[in-house]
Order: sequence, then C-alpha cells, then structure tokens
Amino acid sequence: MFTLNLIPSSPLTLSKSTHQYYPIKRIQNPLSFTHSPVFLNKSTPLSSKVCNFNKIHGYPLGKIQALSTKTTHFGNILENPSTKPGSHVPRAAASSELNPEGEAESVEAAEAKSKAKTLQLALVFGFWYFQNIVFNIYNKKALNVFPFPWLLASFQLFAGSIWMLVLWSLKLQPCPKITKPFIIALLGPALFHTIGHISACVSFSKVAVSFTHVIKSSEPVFSVVFSSFLGDTYPLKVWLSIVPIVLGCSLAAVTEVSFNFQGLWGALISNVGFVLRNIYSKKSLQSFKEVNGLNLYGWISIISLFYLFPVAVLVEGSQWVQGYHNAIQTVGKASTFYAWVLLSGIFYHLYNQSSYHALDEISPLTFSVGNTMKRIVVIVSTILVFRNPVRPLNALGSGIAILGTFLYSQATAKKKSSAGEKKS
Repeated sequence: MFTLNLIPSSPLTLSKSTHQYYPIKRIQNPLSFTHSPVFLNKSTPLSSKVCNFNKIHGYPLGKIQALSTKTTHFGNILENPSTKPGSHVPRAAASSELNPEGEAESVEAAEAKSKAKTLQLALVFGFWYFQNIVFNIYNKKALNVFPFPWLLASFQLFAGSIWMLVLWSLKLQPCPKITKPFIIALLGPALFHTIGHISACVSFSKVAVSFTHVIKSSEPVFSVVFSSFLGDTYPLKVWLSIVPIVLGCSLAAVTEVSFNFQGLWGALISNVGFVLRNIYSKKSLQSFKEVNGLNLYGWISIISLFYLFPVAVLVEGSQWVQGYHNAIQTVGKASTFYAWVLLSGIFYHLYNQSSYHALDEISPLTFSVGNTMKRIVVIVSTILVFRNPVRPLNALGSGIAILGTFLYSQATAKKKSSAGEKKS
C-alpha cells in the first residue's frame, strides 16, 4: 500500500508497501477525522519515491483541508483533477470572507474623505471671515484719517488687479482667453460692480461699519424686486422673508447713533449696484461659462478700475494732497498710514477671492448661510474694535434684519431645488 503522510510545512513522501492499495477516493466520510487527514502510520519509515503534494490530483494542501468539510464537494475535487485550483470554492463563501474587510476599508475611506472635506470647509470659511474682518477694520481706520473714499476704493481695485496679473504671469492661476466679445460682455457687470463698491466705501466713510453692514443685509429685498420686474416669479415664502429684513433695517436706522443720510444712501445704492451686477452677469456671460469665478472677478476688477479712477480724480482729486498731509499728521507715522491703506487693498481682494472659492466648493444654500454669519461676525468684531455705542433697539433691529436674510436664503434655496426637480 502507498501510505500518505500529511505534514503541513514539508513535502509529502510515499513509501511502497506489500499491503493492498486503497485509493483516497475510497474514503467515505472525511468528517469523521478529528484532525487533518493523516494516512501514514508513524512507525512506518519514510522512504521510496518523493513527490510534491501539489501534484496529487492537481490540488494544493490548503484547498484539500479547506474543502474536506463536505463529502460531496471533496469527491468532486478528486473526480475532476484537471479543474483549476479554487474553482470549486463557492462564490458566496469567498465573498463572505472578503466583504467585511472591503466594507471596513470603504467605510474608513469615506470617513477620511468626510473629515478632509470638513477641514477644507472650515479653512475656507475661516479665511473668508478673517480676511473680511481685516479689510473692514483697516478700511475704516484709513477712512477715519483720510476721508476720501473714491481714491481708497480705486486703490483697492488697483491692488486686486495687480494681484491677478501676478497670478496669471506666474501661472499660479490659469489665464482666461481674452476676446473682444468677452470684454464687451464684462462692461455691464463691471460698471455695476464699480457703483456697488464706491457706494459702500462712501457709506463706510460716513457711518459706523456695523450700520453699513446692517443696511447691506437688505440686498435680498432689491434682488427680489428687480428680478420680479424682469419676469422672475417667487413663492410667498420668499416675499414673507423680506418683511423682517425691511423692518429690522428700519429699526436699526432709526436708532443708529452714527446715523447719516449719506451713509444710509451709500449702503442702499451699493445693494442696487451689486444686485444689478449679479442679474446682468447671468445674461451677458452665458456664453463664457468656461471662465471660473476668480478669473471673472479679476477682469471685473481691472475694468472697474478704468471706470472709477478718472471719476475719482474729478470728484475729489484736488483735495488729496492736503488730505494726505493731514492723515500723516494725525497718525504720526507715514508707514502706519501706508500699512492701513495697503492692508485694506490686499484684503479687499483676498476676501472676495475666498468668497468665490467658497462658492465653488459648497452649495449656494451653505454659501448664503455662511454669508449671513459673516455679517454677524464682522458687525460684532467692528463694534468691539471701534467701541461703537449700540442701543438695545438698534441691536434688536440688526438681529431681525439678519434673521430675515437667513430666512430668505432658506426660501430661495428651496425655490431653486424645486425648479431643478421640475426640470429633471
């Protein structure tokens, strides 16, 4: 008889005997073995022909051990030695062994991706808020000693233009293809952007920063009104959401300590300018969707500079020299004044750049909520820095107006989602 010794870590040897040969196929119940099948008597000496067990019936050791739990399947293996190893392993069993590990890896990957996305969002919002706060603080400091908003607004556009030209020249930002139709399409949005920017700067120079931002929170009112005139329709929820905005802004204006009509009208005209910029951009720039938001804003800044600076020279250019000397005398150090002006220009562009980046990364609803929270953060920060007196009714009006802005963002987001569902 051929006796079989099954040793897991070494090749198996066969020794020839005088006993009758019984093939492995005659084994009727492999389940009766309490251990792995061993057919060799330990007293029998190991000799004769040596062969590798991998060649017996074409199956490696591990497969026979794993499949010996079922008699019928084990018989199939022995009767079909030509079949490839592993082909008799049931797919369900194989998948049951692999799926838990695969699912665990996919869950871990999803969690890691979610954490990375959350961190990225936190950084985007953090930079956006921080840059906006820095701009508002140093813009107001410069205007307090140098009350010429036309020149300061022109410099801020100039700083943004230089910033974009550097990014394009160093290829840190892909430069869009400039064509005559593209420039013509930008003329309208750039004009309204110029109106919105200079009007906001005039308001900042006349009243407290917090008051300007409260009035600027009424921008949704102008957006709904102008869009309705142009044919857009809004549900009742949107119209109801602008009621608290109007009431809150009115209460804040009546109770504002630093109230000034020029400051009020500057903030309101700024809202009109930016709303018309957004509406006009949607119509005139439909054919240039390949241009991303940052490049679009860069070219709007450049064209706006050409709009604004000549008018600034006409409006207040004759007073700049005397105003400069007065500012240096008030501050004490020319370098301090230069730093305020430079920081206002750089961070004006940076916070707008971050807002466009945020809009690319998040949904419009999240952006609207973030923009509402940004106003709250800026208002509180400027009140703390400049120690502006705030009356209780003024704070209440500001809170109502900002709440209305939040409700408006919620209502318009639902309108957009329902419109998208109807199209789909």
